[in-house]
Amino acid sequence: MNKHLLFAIFIPGLFSCCQDVSEYDSFAQSCREHVCGDYKMMYREGGEGAFVYSYLAPGSKSYDKVLWDWDSWLSDVALQQILSEVGTEQDRQEALRYEQGCVLNFLTYTDDDGYMPIGIDQQTDPRKVRPEDAFRTNMHKPVIAQHAAFLTRQNGGDATWISGYYDRLAAFLKAYSTYYRHEDSGLFYWQDDMAVGVDTDPSVFYRPAGSSASIYLNCLMYRELLAMEYLSTQLGFSQAAEQYKAQAADLGEAVRQYCWDERDGMFYSVDINLLPAEPRPEMFFGHPFMLHEGGPRDYPCLIQRIGSWTGFMAMWAGIATPEQAQRMVKENLLCENTFWAPYGVRTLSKQEKMYSMAATHNPSNWNGPIWGVSNYMVFRGLVRYGMDREARELVRRTVALYGKDLNDNGTLHEYYNPDTGEGLINPGFQNWNYLILNMIAWADNGPLITGF
Repeated sequence: MNKHLLFAIFIPGLFSCCQDVSEYDSFAQSCREHVCGDYKMMYREGGEGAFVYSYLAPGSKSYDKVLWDWDSWLSDVALQQILSEVGTEQDRQEALRYEQGCVLNFLTYTDDDGYMPIGIDQQTDPRKVRPEDAFRTNMHKPVIAQHAAFLTRQNGGDATWISGYYDRLAAFLKAYSTYYRHEDSGLFYWQDDMAVGVDTDPSVFYRPAGSSASIYLNCLMYRELLAMEYLSTQLGFSQAAEQYKAQAADLGEAVRQYCWDERDGMFYSVDINLLPAEPRPEMFFGHPFMLHEGGPRDYPCLIQRIGSWTGFMAMWAGIATPEQAQRMVKENLLCENTFWAPYGVRTLSKQEKMYSMAATHNPSNWNGPIWGVSNYMVFRGLVRYGMDREARELVRRTVALYGKDLNDNGTLHEYYNPDTGEGLINPGFQNWNYLILNMIAWADNGPLITGF
């Protein structure tokens, strides 16, 4: 039986946007040809301006000669898939310096206190533009150890290339625990809404400073701690490895305790912007008394019930229990009036008042449009929990999205209208869009590259 018929046979009535097999195959081939013929355009040479090492850029004129944190990590996961399918040994050796350079450039500019910049621009020395009070704003997202661990595992577990920077990696994680961790809940939070990756996430966007323990951030951190456990093990630091493993376990428990909403069957970010729990002296009818003395607050945070794709990151990270994952998919993901769209997963539920298709840049719009990275992360979560039928359908919809764009415009865009497939901004965008090749490889039961 042709495997692509699984879309129509095994999910009757659930998925309404079905293309025939020949169209899927044609679109998938278009994606392969575009990605495999275009990937070296992400390569940028080191030794120019602020860049000590060569690196990967996201592509398109909007992101030329800039190195970004989670962009370079996920671009590299896609690059390894490309190389596994069409690359020669010479191609793989050529790519290695760009891949490792992404990590090494960031570690070069990591200070002794653990501060790491979010991005590096060729024209600007990061040491000269470090914020005056650096830990009162955001820094590099917790993906650097994941990137290093991914490359280490791809190269047979040899972590010696990163050994000279291990102390900086450890300082980076320590800085997060010191300056971005809410002690009462054990969750990590953003200091502000500057460059959080999911730019317009309503749980953070225009919110008070230090108020949101983002589910997205905590899922990234959970995997980052596990990556540090792996790197520590590979470098012979067994005691540190056990500590990172324990920290990851504690964080996973905190996410399940405070970010899971039993009512909605969904993971959410939480609000930590609460007044101190201790009773405080006040005057009432002219008499002193202790406000709230008889029943002080006994919870450390409040659920932010905003339907965002980031809730499904708990599946990508492996934090959700199997029962929680089932509820999330059945009650939230596969609902056409919330997340499920003809071309994948809306980044914000269609039911939210903030839902928008505005074509914005700085910040980019994550309040509804389809992004390649969110489709991919949700797909990986589905695969992790054995939901292969749903994962295959998401692959199909993403292939339809990109195939349509390539057919109509000869290029890919940064994000898309979830109902029409129209590319909204930045034609020529590469970056994590190239993860489509990983998705197709999985659906075709071919050799598959995944992140750490």
